[in-house]
Amino acid sequence: MNKLHSGFTVFLSLLVEAIPFLLLGVLLSGLLLFFVDERKLAAFIPKNPLLGALAGSLIGFLFPVCECGNVPVARRLLMQGLPSSVAVGFLLAAPTINPIVIWSTWTAFRDQPEIVVLRVLFSLAIATIVAWVFSFQADLRPLLQPSMVRSMPERYSAVSAPSPLLQSGTFILDRPGKPLGVNDLQMSTGVKSKPLSERLRLFLDNTIQETRELGGMLAIGSAIAACLQVAVPREVILSIGNSPVTSILAMMILAALVSICSTVDAFFALSFASAFTCGSLLAFLVFGPMIDLKSIGLMLSIFKQRAIFYLFALAAQLTFVFALIYQMLY
Repeated sequence: MNKLHSGFTVFLSLLVEAIPFLLLGVLLSGLLLFFVDERKLAAFIPKNPLLGALAGSLIGFLFPVCECGNVPVARRLLMQGLPSSVAVGFLLAAPTINPIVIWSTWTAFRDQPEIVVLRVLFSLAIATIVAWVFSFQADLRPLLQPSMVRSMPERYSAVSAPSPLLQSGTFILDRPGKPLGVNDLQMSTGVKSKPLSERLRLFLDNTIQETRELGGMLAIGSAIAACLQVAVPREVILSIGNSPVTSILAMMILAALVSICSTVDAFFALSFASAFTCGSLLAFLVFGPMIDLKSIGLMLSIFKQRAIFYLFALAAQLTFVFALIYQMLY
């Protein structure tokens, strides 16, 4: 009974911590849809895949969201026709490459400024590399959920006729019973040409739709994370953190399991500073915001399981290598 009570408490704490940032991400997603001309945004993105991946990773400075709020924004970037490298780079880097997280990390590790600097540099490098790898997949549709494929511009889904009725979270209601297709967004008679009051009403409708869809995913991921936190004692993690290799692996596993928001995870990592090396702390701070159980649940609204596995494997390998190199050199 005590474990059940503890698990429920952890579940509620994860939800309370994550929901505000999920809402922030949904709001930013709606702002992209209704108030940002994606053609102008795309004009600033370099055509080179590597530079595009880097640009996508750096967009986090403009949209300060954590791993709960980056998914709706990344989804909107894909829906508006931006290259996959930009969306994937933003998806992985935004939870760390933003002023709020940098400030919170500095507050926790002000006596170790190298932790702050290396967290930003490692996260930026890993996100850019993974996004660049994904750019080699010319047709991203096999890795996307069917609702995402139907919501993307025609030039990305020419082989199949676009569906007139898009799924939840990928359409806005022009009026009850009449969905407004994504292609309408590119037309002069689309959303961006409507009066401000009408756009605000549609913005609210879209926010409710995306919050319902992504909120369910968040609840499932938080429940799994809470169960694992209760089932796996902290002592087990500490017992395997004695060597340079296992300490990094232990902190990466811990980061994925506890699913702490990137705005506060630095303070959680600080509690392990006396038992773990700086390299393993960096692994926790870099890997957790990219891939944890909450974010995996949310990513399922965009990607199929195979794509999420690729993201997880690439991010995990690069994080381990970077952290191990730092640990061996310093």
